Amino acid sequence: MKKNSLYLLLFATSLCYSQSLDYSQNRQNFTKQDTLRGSITPERIWWDLNQYDLSITIKPETKYLTGKNTIHYKVLAKSNLIQIDLQPPMKLTKATQDSKELSIVKKGNAHFIKLSKEQIVGRFEKITVYFEGSPKISNNPPWEGGLTWKKDENDFDFIATTCQGEGASLWWPCKDHMYDEPEKGITLQYTVPEHLVAVGNGRLVKTTHQNDSKTKTYYWKTVNPINNYGVHLSIGNYVHFSEDYQGEAGILNCNYYVLKQNFSKAKKQFKEAKRTLQAFEHWFGPYPFYEDGYKLVEVPYLGMEHQSAVTYGNGYKNGYLGRDLSQTGWGLKFDFIIVHESGHEWFANNITNKDIADMWIHESFTNYSETLFLEYHFGKKAANAYNIGLRKGIQNDKPIIGIYNVNHEGSSDMYYKGSNMLHTMRQIIDNDNTWHLLLRELNHEFYHQTVTTEQIETFINTFTNINFNAVFNQYLRTIKIPKLEYKIGKKCLEYRWSSSVKDFDMPLKVTINSKTQWIHPTNNWKKTILNTKILKFSTDKNFYIDTIQL
Repeated sequence: MKKNSLYLLLFATSLCYSQSLDYSQNRQNFTKQDTLRGSITPERIWWDLNQYDLSITIKPETKYLTGKNTIHYKVLAKSNLIQIDLQPPMKLTKATQDSKELSIVKKGNAHFIKLSKEQIVGRFEKITVYFEGSPKISNNPPWEGGLTWKKDENDFDFIATTCQGEGASLWWPCKDHMYDEPEKGITLQYTVPEHLVAVGNGRLVKTTHQNDSKTKTYYWKTVNPINNYGVHLSIGNYVHFSEDYQGEAGILNCNYYVLKQNFSKAKKQFKEAKRTLQAFEHWFGPYPFYEDGYKLVEVPYLGMEHQSAVTYGNGYKNGYLGRDLSQTGWGLKFDFIIVHESGHEWFANNITNKDIADMWIHESFTNYSETLFLEYHFGKKAANAYNIGLRKGIQNDKPIIGIYNVNHEGSSDMYYKGSNMLHTMRQIIDNDNTWHLLLRELNHEFYHQTVTTEQIETFINTFTNINFNAVFNQYLRTIKIPKLEYKIGKKCLEYRWSSSVKDFDMPLKVTINSKTQWIHPTNNWKKTILNTKILKFSTDKNFYIDTIQL
């Protein structure tokens, strides 16, 4: 992944933000393991990922994996100690460089490998690590990481991975931190029993058949950078079909892998894919991974945004497992998983947070992509109603931004609340062309990059020429919703913001009698004098705020 060279920016950013976060609802004790997992340690910072070559043999009958990962990297600074992560019960059994076995010191999930070869700045090197074990089983995928081992209705093995929060090191050894991604992508070799199909990211290069072991090996490859949790394995009694989509950047190959018995359902439901790509290319710009293609892969859980291999388990229904999350009716006009998880190709896989504390960058924009999908296909009124309807799910339990450098994500309000923050900002911008260009330029400016909240905030402020700092602080870093307090006199409206951060001065669109106009509340009382008696007053519902008449 393209990374700016200021690796320490993450630390400076996290220090700055930690001072403004509302920790009153967000306290917990962190361990040394949390720091080793969530920070850019000295054993990580000196080398830059270039490519992974991952090879795994999967044994469904024993739920066991064996494999190796060759990690290609560029030396950025002199060191002889490299950190590779792998979580128990998986075991790192050996590490080699230039065919020479290396010593390993294990500290929980982190494995510190001592290199005997001099690491010369600017050179490209590689290290191979070998591993095996029975990986953690997920009891609640995709919200709990691990492997899901199930049987389909015809008693075929149906297996898939999930690991966003806990990390890819649940099932394969890697540099398990979001800030660094392999520039040249990943090659995958998945060996499975010959009657099953193994699906990975990117394009299928070839398949080989081993008659003696009655296995098949599926070779997959991405050429684009990929985040660790986006690396995917799914196994099943799959059938395959495909189509081409004429997109902004040319012909995009779309491939679909579904259980054999669901083929006819998938042929019908997956028509949603082209409709989704059409809407999102309009709003966000070209699909970010043309070279690796686009896939939908059926899995035994709801779904996830695995890069170029979006996983699907929504039961071939519209809505969220047949339900409308907004309770407006508009949520049943599209297949939630196809739309939402495909939206992550732009926000999560193209633009990726450096620290999981900033996961709102993934989820807020992607949740808002559902609203944009509806706007593209059904109009603005439908989109607004849907987004406003999602507010019923907001908890305001803790800040949306998590705690930096300890692999800690913020509140799940990053979905609905984050989406409504963006929708509110769109109202403030008050120019749909500017909003449209902003979303496209975000994906262009940070194409295939890992980013911080600070970078996103700065870009939006600069692009719009509007200082949104107070808005970001209010919605991302506190649990308070700004409240408009107002008093109505005969010909006078008095108002101010309360429950707000210092210097909160968000403008607001209101209707007084039958006239729509802007007011500019601050933390101090202000007045608007009219020439007529105030008979009716309301605020624009597209702003996510509370109101109280005093």
